[in-house]
Amino acid sequence: MTRKTSHLGEYAAMLAIWLGLFLLFGLFSDNFLSWRTLNALANRIPTLAVVAAGMTLVLIIGGIDLSVGSVLGLGGAVLGVAIVDWHWPLWAAIGACLGVGVTAGTTNGVISVRLGIPSFIVTLGMLEIARGLAYLTTHSQTKYIGDSVAGLARPVFGLGCSPAFLISVAVIGIAQLILTRTLFGRYLVAIGTNEQAVRLAGINSRPAKIAVFGLVGLLSGLGAVFYTSRLGSSDPNAGVGLELSAIAAVVIGGTSLMGGRGSVVSSFFGVLMIATLEAGLAQVGATEPVKRVVTGSVIVIAVILDAWRQHLADAKFPLLKRLLGLKFAQKP
Repeated sequence: MTRKTSHLGEYAAMLAIWLGLFLLFGLFSDNFLSWRTLNALANRIPTLAVVAAGMTLVLIIGGIDLSVGSVLGLGGAVLGVAIVDWHWPLWAAIGACLGVGVTAGTTNGVISVRLGIPSFIVTLGMLEIARGLAYLTTHSQTKYIGDSVAGLARPVFGLGCSPAFLISVAVIGIAQLILTRTLFGRYLVAIGTNEQAVRLAGINSRPAKIAVFGLVGLLSGLGAVFYTSRLGSSDPNAGVGLELSAIAAVVIGGTSLMGGRGSVVSSFFGVLMIATLEAGLAQVGATEPVKRVVTGSVIVIAVILDAWRQHLADAKFPLLKRLLGLKFAQKP
């Protein structure tokens, strides 16, 4: 079986699971199985989709970014203040928002990679820093922007989906191509699989790792633009808990928390499942605590399945793994 065939089979399985989940909620709600529900899902997932794309790359290299929600909130705060208080043109405000995301992400990467501090700790600190800066930037007030960026969230006539959704799909496609068709993408997989072997092969892994954290910051800034356009306002509390949803979507999509394996397209299916789960639970009248319990349970189950799959792989190919490690170690 070729890698392409394997990926197609994986995508087909993910699509089947999502359709099954969609039909399941349709049995419990008379209004769930409709084009209106599909359009609503398409128009609410762009923010999570682009953040999950970046999170996929971070997890593939064996890292994690817990600050994406707060960075999104800070980017949205800068976007709102730039438009409302500073009277900047839209393109400049969006540029500032994206710049904030890149700066925060790159800072995470530099501190974690250069100083050898676990990304979990660094991004946990950035989570608090970025959220505090969001409150300071807006003086803890919501900035009502109005129609300045609302066009991104409005469904395109004749398509039923918004420009934000189309952009997010394009981001997913580009990120998948980078991961599977470029030397940079192969470096990321190799780093997540065995970073020591990569170093022994004479490859400096630091620039690639820093670039990945900068990229997830950029995509968090883009997510802030999408989030702000959908609400028509800039809320300093935006993105609270988004990191958990992004990690859940990526893990459900099959990306390993141990690094070395993942697919951006599969993460997109994970986003669809998370969005469908949230929408379906809301339709059947589930309370917020119930939603959190169900979402958390899904994450735990996905992690258990990932660990089980990794255990089977190690048990099946122990000799091959040792030979590959020896080959990398002997390479000058």
